[in-house]
Amino acid sequence: MVSKRTAEMTSFIVMDVLEKAHEMERQGISVVHLEVGEPDFDCPACIKDAACQALEDGFTHYTHSLGLPELREAIGQYYRDTYGVDVHPDQVIISSGSSPAIFALFAALLDPGDEVIVSDPHYACYPNFIRFVDGVPVFVPVYEEDGFQYRPEAIAERITARTRAIFINSPSNPTGNLLSADRMRRIAAFAPHIVSDEIYHGLVYEGKEHSILEFTDRAFVLNGFSKLFAMTGLRLGYLIAPREFIRPIQKIQQNFFICANSMVQKAAIAALRHAERDVARMRAIYDERRRYMLRRLKAMGFGITVEPTGAFYVFANARHFSPDSYALAFDILARAHVGVTPGIDFGKNGEGYLRFSYANSIENIQEGLDRLAHYLEEAPRRPVPIRKSP
Repeated sequence: MVSKRTAEMTSFIVMDVLEKAHEMERQGISVVHLEVGEPDFDCPACIKDAACQALEDGFTHYTHSLGLPELREAIGQYYRDTYGVDVHPDQVIISSGSSPAIFALFAALLDPGDEVIVSDPHYACYPNFIRFVDGVPVFVPVYEEDGFQYRPEAIAERITARTRAIFINSPSNPTGNLLSADRMRRIAAFAPHIVSDEIYHGLVYEGKEHSILEFTDRAFVLNGFSKLFAMTGLRLGYLIAPREFIRPIQKIQQNFFICANSMVQKAAIAALRHAERDVARMRAIYDERRRYMLRRLKAMGFGITVEPTGAFYVFANARHFSPDSYALAFDILARAHVGVTPGIDFGKNGEGYLRFSYANSIENIQEGLDRLAHYLEEAPRRPVPIRKSP
């Protein structure tokens, strides 16, 4: 029999959309991908060169389970330079992507029945990490009119004796919005630990992102190289944690993962030290796409109350097109051949929204939105797509 925890795990719907799109492409159908949150850029040359040099030098063996000391020092320096906070290398754990870091963090932090406060909508996989270690996600709705920011008073109402952490993500997946410094400061004042997913830091186009470490040291920071440096397939992330958690998390790393990829750790050092100009170029292109997508979606009638200023997503209100985002997304894929992500993937409060990714070329975005506009023009002649969402 399949384990209960696996049987009860929800699917990652965006992957279902992507896999259906790939099936269509194998049949010769052209699909425009606006569903996947993956940079379309190759990672910068300095990163590839460092990885190749590491292979040439025979750097293909285990590293320290916490990661290369040189990389952990570079991360500490990056946080000092960027946010003005002191991060000692001994507080940094290098992981094979940020997902293993999330798993190790909650495995070390939670006992059965312990609670973690999570926004709704949220990144689809967060609750599954918490439930997998027998924790309990406690959802706090966030709203379009607030730019999908937490209301601190709503968090306060849900804190109990079992609350171990408050999970924040700024810039956010799926919304692309940021938490303001004031709200972060107020959230940091609560007693539990704060878990801050900062994977989209550096991809901000208006204003400035803040690390939770600017406001509290009772914090875990999740970050990595996939988004900012276009290194998704190289699978490298990291966790910054309070010192008392380092040894417990290290034991999890040793037992389940051994260490992160040695060659990619060398590449990550080059990313932090030499890829600034490449990142600036990619960020400027993302911003151009963001502005174009926002203009087109608004013209089509999608609701966007507070424009997103980070990551590479637009979370658009589509309730007046269909109350079932799952059915709508798959109908758009089937009829318009455009991949988009249904809001229900990100929690009950995401129902009625669609997430659009602009991590694609401006030409592909234009084509995808042209197809979507035609789909919506034809929509009054068809029944509203509704079926039971998963």
